[in-house]
Amino acid sequence: MSAAKAEILTRIRDALGPSPVVPEIPRGYRAAGSIAHDGVVEQFCAHVAEYRATVHRVADSEVAFAVRAILGEGKRVGVPVGFRDLGMPVVEDHGLSVAELDALDAVVTGSALAIADTGTIALVSGAASGRRALTLVPDHHICLVAASSIVPSVPDAVAALGPDAPITLVSGPSATSDIELDRVEGVHGPRVLDVIVFA
Repeated sequence: MSAAKAEILTRIRDALGPSPVVPEIPRGYRAAGSIAHDGVVEQFCAHVAEYRATVHRVADSEVAFAVRAILGEGKRVGVPVGFRDLGMPVVEDHGLSVAELDALDAVVTGSALAIADTGTIALVSGAASGRRALTLVPDHHICLVAASSIVPSVPDAVAALGPDAPITLVSGPSATSDIELDRVEGVHGPRVLDVIVFA
């Protein structure tokens, strides 16, 4: 310990005295399970749309049709390995290079869960969401969100997500602003985000 640090700590101890009073820490913050699930799907859809994502609500059986309707024909579309059948040609990500990912017109992935309170989607590296590069390099991301996976708040999401895989949190298309608050999209990820919420 440096002499300066020791002196600072000595002064603090002297100021506190031999029996410092420890104040009660307020713990009125939100915790997992403290918010009801009522209306979480509608709340998530409204909040993620505020971030300029386009939201589509469909039945589970209509997901592939919705994806094809968004993309049209003739697009190079990447998906995680073993992804659900979309009824169209796709490129599975068996370790595609950055150049190959950049050549894709769009990527379609699933998600781990979504957060109603913030309009955020959690992608966990794995079978449903694919690896992180797959969702960051292509300029158009179509993300499937099961309505049953939407949780009310961030604490609920933290409690549900495991610590064993990389997690990417997505709140709308990639965007940033400079000191003049000029919005620039697509700096760190896709400029276009379509969210298909299915039940």
